[in-house]
Amino acid sequence: MKRALMTATVPSMIGQFNMNNIKLLQELGYKVDIACNFDDHSVWSPEKIVSLKKTLDELNVHMYQIDFTRSFFRIKQHVKSYKQMKKLINERKYDLIHTHTPISSLITRIAFKNSHIFNKCRMIYTAHGFHFFKGNNPLKNFLFRNIERYGARYTDTLITINKEDYEAAKKFKLRKNGTVEYVSGVGIDLDKINSIQGNREKIINDLDISKDSILLLSVGELSKRKNHESMIKALAHLPNNFHYLICGQGQLKHYLIELATKNSVEDHVHFLGYCPNIIEIMKSCQLFIFPSLQEGLPVALMEAIACQLPCIASNIRGNCDLLSGNYNSRLFDLKKEDLAGIILNLVNHLNQDQHEKNETILKLISKNNIKKIMTDIYKEESYAKN
Repeated sequence: MKRALMTATVPSMIGQFNMNNIKLLQELGYKVDIACNFDDHSVWSPEKIVSLKKTLDELNVHMYQIDFTRSFFRIKQHVKSYKQMKKLINERKYDLIHTHTPISSLITRIAFKNSHIFNKCRMIYTAHGFHFFKGNNPLKNFLFRNIERYGARYTDTLITINKEDYEAAKKFKLRKNGTVEYVSGVGIDLDKINSIQGNREKIINDLDISKDSILLLSVGELSKRKNHESMIKALAHLPNNFHYLICGQGQLKHYLIELATKNSVEDHVHFLGYCPNIIEIMKSCQLFIFPSLQEGLPVALMEAIACQLPCIASNIRGNCDLLSGNYNSRLFDLKKEDLAGIILNLVNHLNQDQHEKNETILKLISKNNIKKIMTDIYKEESYAKN
C-alpha cells in the first residue's frame, strides 16, 4: 500500500484544515501518517488535542510526535525536529508527503532532501499565507521570501490559497517539472451550513441583553494578528445597543478584557470561547467583523459568506479575494478608515431580506470543488528526479 505523510507544526492545522485531505488520501489508496507537535497547546487545549487523536485513531491514522516549534529562534528545537523528521521519513519510506505551516514545512523539506527517498517521493507544500506580503516590514519580507524560495527547490507542488501568494510563488524555482497551484482554501460544506438555523433569541437571553441589540461577530484566535482590539476600540463609538461577540481562545484574552474596560465597553464585549455551533451563532448576528492584520484565506470569513452574513473585513490578501464585488460587505483600510463609521453606515443601509448570495465565490470555495482539485493534485504521480 502507498504511504502518505502529512506534517504541520501544531495539531490545530491538522484538525481544522486537513481532515478532508486525510480522508481523500485514504480514498485514493494511501496509508496516512500524521507528524506534528501534539505537545504544543498554544492554539488548542489538551482536551481538543486528545479529541483529535481519538478521531485520527478511529480513521486508522498513525501519529508521530515531532518537536516542531512556531518560534523562529529556537534553533536547538529546530535541529531536534529535523533529526526526528529525517528518521521518520527514512523509516516509513513515503510515496507522498504533504506539509503545512512555514517553519515545520521548511524543516520537513530539508529532512526530505537529505533522506533516502528524495528521488522516490513527491513533496507537496501548502502555503496557508506566506509570511511576506504587501504592507509588511521590508526586512521581514526579504527574509521570509528567501526562506520560501529556498524551500521551493525541494517542492514538486506548491499550493497557494490566495492570488497574491500565487503570483509570488510563480517566481520561485521548484523541483524539475514542479508546479504552483491555486486552491481556494480547504473547502466548506455548503449543504451542512444551509441546514443549520440561527437562534438569535437564545443568544440574547444567554447574554442577558436587550432584544433590540445589534450583534457584531468576530471569529478567531485571541492574538495580535486577528486584531480584535480595533473592533473593541470602535465599539466605544457605536450606540449602546451594539454588542461585540468573539468566538475564539488565546493568550490575549486578559489584555482584551482590560482594553474593553479601559474603553468603557466591558458590558458590550462578550468572549464566547471555543464554539462548536459557530454557524448557528453566525446566523443569529447582523454583521461579521474580520479586522485581521494578516491572513491566507480565512475559513471563518468563507463561512460567514456562506451564511449570507454581511461582512466588514480588512483590505488584505485573502479577504479581498473573498469580498471583492460583494455589495453587502465592505473592505476597509485599517490605517485610514473609521471602523465605527463603516459599521454604522452598513447597518443603516442593510436590507436584511435581500442579502446577496454570491454564487461565484460559493462555488469556488465549496467542499466539492476543493475535493475535485485536490484529487487531481494527489493523483499526479510524477516527481522530480535530480
